[in-house]
Amino acid sequence: MTKMSSAQPGDVVAAIRGTIPFIDSAYRAFAVEHHSPGLAYALVYRGQLLHAGTFGYTDVEQQVPVTEKSVFRIASMTKSFVAAAILQLRDAGKLRLDDPVEQYIPAFKQQPVPTDDAPAITIRHLLTHTSGMPEDDPWGDRLLDMDAETFYGLMKEGFSFSNTPGATYEYSNTPYALLGEIIRNVTGQPFDAYIDQHILRPLGMNDTYWEYTQVPEALLAKGYRWLRGAHVRETMVGHGVYGAMGGMLTTLGDFAKYMALHQQAWPARNGADVQPLKRSSLREMQAPWVFNTLAEYNGSLTSFAYGYALRWTRDAAQVTTVGHTGGLPGFGSNWMMLPDYDIGLVCFSNITYAPAAAINTYLATEIVRRAALTPRKNPVSPVLERRKQQLLQFLPAWEHAENSTAFSVNFFQDNPIDVLRETSKTVFDAAGAIVQVREFIPENNLRGTFIIECAKRNVEVFFSLSPEPTPRIQQFSLKVID
Repeated sequence: MTKMSSAQPGDVVAAIRGTIPFIDSAYRAFAVEHHSPGLAYALVYRGQLLHAGTFGYTDVEQQVPVTEKSVFRIASMTKSFVAAAILQLRDAGKLRLDDPVEQYIPAFKQQPVPTDDAPAITIRHLLTHTSGMPEDDPWGDRLLDMDAETFYGLMKEGFSFSNTPGATYEYSNTPYALLGEIIRNVTGQPFDAYIDQHILRPLGMNDTYWEYTQVPEALLAKGYRWLRGAHVRETMVGHGVYGAMGGMLTTLGDFAKYMALHQQAWPARNGADVQPLKRSSLREMQAPWVFNTLAEYNGSLTSFAYGYALRWTRDAAQVTTVGHTGGLPGFGSNWMMLPDYDIGLVCFSNITYAPAAAINTYLATEIVRRAALTPRKNPVSPVLERRKQQLLQFLPAWEHAENSTAFSVNFFQDNPIDVLRETSKTVFDAAGAIVQVREFIPENNLRGTFIIECAKRNVEVFFSLSPEPTPRIQQFSLKVID
């Protein structure tokens, strides 16, 4: 398991562990509500698997119980492994994200796009679902085993496009089949072999498969559909070109290792960077590259966007999630991280299109609330602390402040000294004598706030620094707070 750079706070771990009975209960209720024969789920904190749970059966007919070793098909959660492989190749200088697809797949050159003014479709378009290709879940979900000859035959005839390339987001599976072919053509290896060698094995994901027939029968989760009040077995589909969009099969333990890889991308920092994909590239994958929609979700107004094979959300409370859903006939899954809180959840179900994202979103919110978690704090940069101490020398009277090198050239033009003195006097008259100064709360390396505790009320001080080689205070405000 990939380890984080800093030690786990024991009190936080204990608080999270305290939510486990509720987590178990909620997942079991979810399985019953959605008629899922089996369920496997896990909680990962700071790269460590804190809890794993299982429920029900991988095989209804044979009554085989789900265990932590059970292997589930994870459908479109596969896509981020393909995206990670593409970024590995980009980082190695073997391709560029804004290269046209036809540069790596010449057969793609003749695709009939909807408008004459369409741009060339690029690798980045494929990654972000902005290629103009249509939503194709029901069709593609049954075609994981399509061979290369059939796929290239479709390409020769010409794919249909629902939008002009680059114009908008529309989730589509075919672009990831194309990305798989790009990996093959750049490396000389099938995409699955490349991912095995360069991502799965380095992470120790030794119980992850592409072809379901290779999974030990006793460990393979069979997929089911709830139909007319009974579980009906879905047909398992073999591995082919469309496996790049959703063919992977894995276990809780293996997928937790992949989640740990993504979790250790934060915070940005100095130091060794030797995992299969650079921390900066992992953060790039998780970034909101294309806006999707703004909608009410889980009781909060939420913004939805898409990165590179990862869904990104941010709600009204400024809680950010990153992850992906998977759905195929017989299976439904989701993984989700809260990067600012260092927690992640994964859930595998063997019922068709189980809405695992909904339960993971709900539980992530509840874990934060019940464990009273707070977002990871940014470190205070030395220059922020130095400017804070200099600023405190001038409060509340601002005597001789004009002669200080702590302030940028614009500061006293935007904040006349007589106005600063008048405002400061009004604020501190209302707040009373200064009692003590709290620690700085940075927004980033060059801006933030701190609280001055006073006899009657408190004063919040905000300042930001200029982009000069020696950053100076360019903006400042203070206000009385309760």
